[in-house]
Amino acid sequence: MKFRHFLGIDVSKRVLDVVCRTNGQHLQITNRPEGFEQLCIWLQQNNLAADQCMFIFEHTGLYSKPFEQFCNQQQWHYCAVPGLAIKRSLGIARGKSDRVDAGRIAQYGYEKKEQLVPTLPADPKLEKLKTLVNYRDRLVSQKAGFMAALKEQQRFLHLDQQDILLTSQRAMILCLQQQIAQIQQAIMQIIRSDQVLSHNYDLLTTITAIGFVNAVYALVYTDNFTRFANARKFASYCGTAPFEDTSGSSRKGKTRVSHLANRKLKSVLDQAAKCAINYDKELNAYYQRRILMGKSKMSTINIVRNKLIYRMFAVIKRQSPFDKNYLSAA
Repeated sequence: MKFRHFLGIDVSKRVLDVVCRTNGQHLQITNRPEGFEQLCIWLQQNNLAADQCMFIFEHTGLYSKPFEQFCNQQQWHYCAVPGLAIKRSLGIARGKSDRVDAGRIAQYGYEKKEQLVPTLPADPKLEKLKTLVNYRDRLVSQKAGFMAALKEQQRFLHLDQQDILLTSQRAMILCLQQQIAQIQQAIMQIIRSDQVLSHNYDLLTTITAIGFVNAVYALVYTDNFTRFANARKFASYCGTAPFEDTSGSSRKGKTRVSHLANRKLKSVLDQAAKCAINYDKELNAYYQRRILMGKSKMSTINIVRNKLIYRMFAVIKRQSPFDKNYLSAA
C-alpha cells in the first residue's frame, strides 16, 4: 500500500513528539488516551487522512505499547522500528532533541517506504507469555544473586546457621522458588489454552535438550513461528549464524557470528547445546569428532546451537515429532 504521509514519533514515558514529513508540522501530546485523541483532531486540522498515513516510531517496549494499542483500535498503519536501525540510517548527525528525533524518524520512514511493512497486531496470548517470561527471568536472576551471596557468606563469615543474615536470605530464596513455580504454571496454562501453541510446544519438546525454557522462548520470540521465514533468519536474530568478513584482496577475516543479537536467547540456546552434547548420541559424536580434528570448542558448540534451531523449525514445518533415528549422521 502506498502512503502519502509519513509521521515520525519520538516516544518517551510522558509525551509523544509527532512530526509530519509532508508539511513539517510538529505536535507534542501526552502518552495517554486523551493525548491520542488530540492527535486525531490535529490530523483533521492538517487535512491528513489517517488511512493515508504511516506512523513510524522506535520500539520502546512498555512506553510505546499504549500508542500501539490505540493504532490497532483505530486501524491505523504503523511501524515499530528497532532504535539501532534508525540510528544507523542517520549518517553524520549533529544535535538532538525530541522534535528533531521525530523529524529524523519521519525521514527514515520516507526513505525506507519500499521496505517498511506495517506492524501487525500482536497476539494477546503471545504478548502475555512474553511479559511472564521476562518476569520469570528477573525472578531467576534475583534468586541466583541471593544464592551466590549466601554461599560466599557461609564460606567466609563463619556465621551461625540461625543468624538472621542467613535465615533471611534462605527465606527469600524459598519465596522466589515458589514464585517462579507459579509463573511457570501460568505460562503453561496459557500455552495449553491455545491448541496451536500447545501442539507446537509438544513438538519442540520432542527434541533432545529442548525443554520448557527453550520451547517457550522459541514460541514467544518467533511469534509462534510466524515472525521468521526460515531457521537462518532466526539464527541471525539469536546471534548464532556465521557471517563472512572479507573485502577485496586485502581483508580476509574469519567467518564469525555478529554481536548484534538477542543475548538472552543465545544464552538459553548455549545451555541447550551443552545439554545436547551430553545426551544426544548423534551430536555428541559430532562434537567429539570435531574436537579430535582440532576445531575450536566454542565454534563447535555454536554449530550445535544452529542444529537445534534447524531442528525446531523442521518439526514445526513438518508438524511431526522429532525422530532421533531419522538421521544417520550429524
